[in-house]
Amino acid sequence: MDKYIFDEINGLWYELQEDYYIPCLILSEEETQPIGLWGQHHKQYLKEHRHIVYTTMLIEGTLNRYLADINQQAEQMFHRLIEEMAQKQGVTEQLKAKQPMEWIGLMNNIQACAREIVNNEIIFS
Repeated sequence: MDKYIFDEINGLWYELQEDYYIPCLILSEEETQPIGLWGQHHKQYLKEHRHIVYTTMLIEGTLNRYLADINQQAEQMFHRLIEEMAQKQGVTEQLKAKQPMEWIGLMNNIQACAREIVNNEIIFS
């Protein structure tokens, strides 16, 4: 038996593994793109609340590219919001040096607010 065979009907190559021919499938670059934490949250949202959209994008092969884009947008928005909120609330490096515990508390609150905004504006919409 040949190690590899080509099926002209479906255009796939098959590899012999033990007694069975298994199709040799290769994912495209778009499908192997990392989607990150925000993208995974949005993926879970799509699975649970927008199942038809999720399934359609999965079948068309556009899901990972879309999720990677969502992840990038969410990351940029998150960092921009943190910088803006910290500046408005006067959370500076001087505060970090003088009162580190207060700085940590303020930054944790800012990050929680930014995370909530990103979730509402991008991830769960």
